[in-house]
Amino acid sequence: MCVIGDFAWDVLIRTNSELLRGGDTFGEVMLTPGGSAANVAVWASRCGFITEFIGKIGRDRFGQLAQEDLDREHVIAHFVETEAHLTGSVAVFVDHTGERSMVSGHGADFYLLPSELPREVLRRAQHLHLTAWSFFIDPPRAAARAAALMAQRSGATLSFDPASFQMIGEMGVDHFLAVTQDLGIDILLPNKEEGTMLTGGLTDPPEIAAALAALYPGALIMLKLDADGALVYEAGAATPIPAGTNNLVDATGAGDSFAGGFLAHYLEHHDAVAAARFATTISAWVIEHLGARPEPDPRLRATLRG
Repeated sequence: MCVIGDFAWDVLIRTNSELLRGGDTFGEVMLTPGGSAANVAVWASRCGFITEFIGKIGRDRFGQLAQEDLDREHVIAHFVETEAHLTGSVAVFVDHTGERSMVSGHGADFYLLPSELPREVLRRAQHLHLTAWSFFIDPPRAAARAAALMAQRSGATLSFDPASFQMIGEMGVDHFLAVTQDLGIDILLPNKEEGTMLTGGLTDPPEIAAALAALYPGALIMLKLDADGALVYEAGAATPIPAGTNNLVDATGAGDSFAGGFLAHYLEHHDAVAAARFATTISAWVIEHLGARPEPDPRLRATLRG
């Protein structure tokens, strides 16, 4: 599997109590590796799946650390380096309830160009995963679309994560659909809020999934429902998947860990329901820890090996 998109460093700020406007409180401040696409690649690799990553970083210390990070995670990285932009960074605010909000800077990951794509890597990929963070603006939209079409022409399947309901709304649903519907997406991995945004306000998960299947014909719809688990919608049949836990500490990266786990399992075993159950176990563990990629403990390592 190959993943294309963003690698960024998360400046994670978690408060221990409600932060009042103009006020002060204690909490935790951490610098952790992130980026939605890179997170998916890492979690797929942790599940034992051979994974490659394509992205753009600055020729700076954070860029060096990015390469060291993916090497440590056994992800084969194909980084484009630039001196024109710094390696990406994201401010992640986690409130005292565990809910997170993000502010993404325009780092090097937003400036990937079609001419910079490693074509041989894309041509040999059996599956390509993309996130909408590569589609909200251009660049890097043209590069992501070119990569998808190149991989698809070589026989690869495609998966896509819509990434952010707010960014879809700011871009405009019609525009978003116009630049994604023609890609021939095989697996769509939205959360409920993104599904609601894309389907004109639907709130019932089976109805959302059915409407998304009509928007992306032939796609397996893997709807992430946070505390309510997930919903697999395949060939007109909806299968609910119960949540693994509701012990929310930090929601950062939960969807990415789900996507990485789901794709690693599904691409090997081709059973969407079993893959969703496996992925739910991983994302349930992630939300009980800080950061998008906490170091697996023995309990999770046993799950990943299974």
